[in-house]
Amino acid sequence: MLLVGLTGGLGAGKSTVARMLADRGAVVVDADDLARRAISPGTPGHRKVLEVFGEGVVDEDGSIDRRALAGVVFEDPAARRDLESITHPEVFRLLAEEVERRRETNDVVVFDAALIVETGFDESTDVLVVVALDPALQLERVVSRGMDRAEAEARIAAQALPGEREARADEVVRNDGDLADLERQVDALWERLRREAAARG
Repeated sequence: MLLVGLTGGLGAGKSTVARMLADRGAVVVDADDLARRAISPGTPGHRKVLEVFGEGVVDEDGSIDRRALAGVVFEDPAARRDLESITHPEVFRLLAEEVERRRETNDVVVFDAALIVETGFDESTDVLVVVALDPALQLERVVSRGMDRAEAEARIAAQALPGEREARADEVVRNDGDLADLERQVDALWERLRREAAARG
């Protein structure tokens, strides 16, 4: 099995690359899905979020209002660290379960996560893939999807600097061009990942 970390800044196109890799046969594990599971009703994470952040981040059905919670933590670095201390251990536990199930296969397991470099998890992956693009274009893409510019700037600032991310990458996918260019890059990346996974088997 080959464990691939897939990351990139907000709006860089990481999720698009993840979908393309899944279409080609990768097993994609989405950190956002794991984070939702980590704080779903009835879990210790859900109870802890209520203790730390209060009822203002809860929907009528009792689930966590992730948008309201994001609004709180992205304005307050201490609050963001509090949330990460609740969710990150559970996310990595759930990922470890998935990895263990596939340990003896030739699968390419892609962990799609925004904060791989920031958490130091890149050191636990076999290959780190970074999706990158020009920072000005990144901001414009995020704003064009409906996010307030100030909020977009704050969220981007909370992530690793693009140069730091790319310096630690084994593979960089540039997303400054069109979709056809991105498909070509992902084709080449998939062939490299598939060969490495097969070589390990």
